[in-house]
Amino acid sequence: MRLPDNLQTYFNQTAEEFHITTKLRVAHFLSQASHESNDFKTTEENLNYSATGLMKTFHKYFPDMSGAIIYARHPEAIASRVYANRMGNGNEMSRDGWKYRGKGYLQITGRDNYQKLSDFFKIDFVTNQDLLLQPEYAMRSAGWFWDSHRLNQIADKGTQDEVVKEITKIINGGLTNIEDRLNRFAEFYQTSI
Repeated sequence: MRLPDNLQTYFNQTAEEFHITTKLRVAHFLSQASHESNDFKTTEENLNYSATGLMKTFHKYFPDMSGAIIYARHPEAIASRVYANRMGNGNEMSRDGWKYRGKGYLQITGRDNYQKLSDFFKIDFVTNQDLLLQPEYAMRSAGWFWDSHRLNQIADKGTQDEVVKEITKIINGGLTNIEDRLNRFAEFYQTSI
């Protein structure tokens, strides 16, 4: 497994800026980013869930089939609901959940994070959310998230599954697709630096 050639320059800049410079750090970072972005093919969260998928993934917001059916296969409505009134977003009607859905290679989510990212880079991502869809900013935003959550320090702990799980919980909020993340880490660790 490797980083696509067209992203190497952006990764090199990001790695230097955020000190992702050891074999462990590179492998942990690239494995998580590649998982979150479907092998660096997408830069935004896929919210095209079926009713069953909504109940499984967002049970808190869709506890029964009758509510899930109404939202199923309507990504904008789903994001607006599940990300409403948190992470600096307004209510469901504001559609902030959709505007500030996960974007970039580590899926920056929520108006608060878009604002923090804007403050750091001195670029207005709050108004220009789609900049995070561009490969350069998709990578740099991932580096910012990694650094702001002190993930280098966790990556430095080693190659054990528990380290991958600790990083995954910070990035994902849980252990979604942990087997894929573990496999990716092993592959990147074998081939990085």
